[in-house]
Amino acid sequence: MVARPEDPKARAVRVYHGAVATNGKLTAKDYKTDQEVRWCPGCGDYAILAALQSFMPELDIPKERIVFVSGIGCAARFPYYMETYGMHSIHGRAPAIATGLSTSRPDLSVWVVTGDGDALSIGGNHLIHALRRNVNVKIILFNNEIYGLTKGQYSPTSPIGTRTKSTPMGSLDHPFNPLSVAIGAEATFVARSIDTDRAHLTDVLRAAATHRGAAFVEIFQNCNIYNDGAFDFVRDDKTNRIYLEHGKPIRFGSDGEKGVRQRSDGSVEVVDVGDEAALLVHDAHHAEPSAAFALSRLTRETCGSTPIGVFRDVDRGVYDELMAEQVEVARQANAGGLAALLHAGDTWSIS
Repeated sequence: MVARPEDPKARAVRVYHGAVATNGKLTAKDYKTDQEVRWCPGCGDYAILAALQSFMPELDIPKERIVFVSGIGCAARFPYYMETYGMHSIHGRAPAIATGLSTSRPDLSVWVVTGDGDALSIGGNHLIHALRRNVNVKIILFNNEIYGLTKGQYSPTSPIGTRTKSTPMGSLDHPFNPLSVAIGAEATFVARSIDTDRAHLTDVLRAAATHRGAAFVEIFQNCNIYNDGAFDFVRDDKTNRIYLEHGKPIRFGSDGEKGVRQRSDGSVEVVDVGDEAALLVHDAHHAEPSAAFALSRLTRETCGSTPIGVFRDVDRGVYDELMAEQVEVARQANAGGLAALLHAGDTWSIS
């Protein structure tokens, strides 16, 4: 953690790495680089960048201990714009690179920035294994339901029938639901927010940052060039947002007149509120992922509304900590060194 302001050596270090506020802490300005931010005017990425830069000082971690890793795509420009360490890596492979970094340097705060094409197409395998292993990384997926950087081809989250340069007669592919994928991989933290709702996005990022293990956050992000208005039904109309709050009955609408009820088969449905006692009480900490998965199936197509917030937040062994413990056990069990370890077990001599 950053040392107390009265420590002159620590203050000198902070001043060297960036100006400090009067209270001795970094500000949003300290996380802005001298690089020109190059996204299309009106892109939702600008709002997400501003939210992250404003949130970073809350971590109270020196900038040299924060790393942003990205793959390829519009979202992958992020490391250039964050005044931290960063790596613009390989298409789809950011979770794998971040895994190596997190396990070898557990003192770092490692963030992955990716898009729906980068993470769920070529990178799908890396994504699900980082989540199932519970590697201590924070994965932020910008979902605009299109390939933006390569000029508008359909992506793994594009709805059926999407007409693009690569699907001029309409896409035949059934799309991924990113949250369902993450929950199916038994990610220990799964959440969703919206690019234009800065307060909510900051709350979700704060929860993800404090989670020990893999945190997956989907952000509805508007691509105003190739898929403009894809999420207007929740970006512009807040009554269609189903806000998830742990421990509270799930209600929404202009006057809370709608709610979510669990069916006998475990799935959920949207109903008009009659008896609030019949509504589902959100439990983000439930050990089983089934309830969170059921909530992830509430979409514009199935019910005309979409849940946002933290779907799942549970504790499980963190990969880098488990690995460190295993290495220490092996080290103690093989006090004779590497040679003794290599010659342990079944060995033989050839005469």
